Amino acid sequence: MSHKTKVLGLALLLAALWASPAAAQDEPTTVTLMLDWSPNTNHTGIYVAEANGYFEEANLVVEIVEPSGDIPVEQIVASGTADFGVSFQEWMTFSLAEGMPIMSVAAIIQHNTSGFAALAGRGVETPRDLEGLTYASFGSAIERPVLDLLMSCDGGDVDKLAFVDVGFVDALPLLETGRVDVAWIFYAWDGIRAEVQGIELDMVMLQDYLDCVPDYYTPVLITGQAMIEEQPDVVRAFVQAVSRGYEWAIEHPEEAADILLEAVPELDEDLVKQSQLWLADQYRADAPRWGEQSLEVWEAFTGFLVDNGVLEAPIDNEAAFTNEFLPPPEDAE
Repeated sequence: MSHKTKVLGLALLLAALWASPAAAQDEPTTVTLMLDWSPNTNHTGIYVAEANGYFEEANLVVEIVEPSGDIPVEQIVASGTADFGVSFQEWMTFSLAEGMPIMSVAAIIQHNTSGFAALAGRGVETPRDLEGLTYASFGSAIERPVLDLLMSCDGGDVDKLAFVDVGFVDALPLLETGRVDVAWIFYAWDGIRAEVQGIELDMVMLQDYLDCVPDYYTPVLITGQAMIEEQPDVVRAFVQAVSRGYEWAIEHPEEAADILLEAVPELDEDLVKQSQLWLADQYRADAPRWGEQSLEVWEAFTGFLVDNGVLEAPIDNEAAFTNEFLPPPEDAE
């Protein structure tokens, strides 16, 4: 056999492998996925993968569980109590700085879709307008640095913004009752939920100020180092099945919303459907494939935390994430 024939044969083999969904084992493997919050449209691709049989095709039985108690998802995944989890780059960074053996294997949403919301009529159009208001703090170390950088870029002063600790609670009632003036929310869920409920908000979206505050992945799909080292075939099968779920949701947002509603019927139908339509363009955005992560994004965010004294030293960003388990980009097939 000639060298050219061998190379062609290898190329065809790889193409066949890429074209076929990855499978975990010859026999079904049960894995646990812990969400970051109660089910919402951030998670739709996971429920699509279940409903469309992508997990079954990958020889996986996936148990989806919601977080409970005060133990962070990152710690639960690091301990092996859950095989996979939904986290955020900011929380992951803190966990990695503490030495937790976890890794991000996919960006669920390609860009940061959060922002600072105030009731319409409070005059909040740019970050500087936050001066003199009261902010609902949930207790994260990154809140003040983010607001400081954001406001100072617009000529504002974060010291003129009052912080009130409220914890992880529903921000909309706090805004409606006037207990606080500003809250940090994800537009795709709470922003659209406000619209559905007839609450008019003005928002300062972080995507509009990337020259001030670096972009970062929020949320992300994570697993433990032990899973990667001991069961890489399971990790690959799971990530690729989830990828298929999100790619399908991107192309079929209305049907994907119906799948989420069937799995979690207590969710508000109008909210889910409007949120799903909005997120369809955000999951992959400008990336070559769903889930893609870049070293530049991780380094920029870590640098931001170090520069602002939130972290004492950078984490090993190259060890924080991997694209290894994603399906290849379409142009690689």
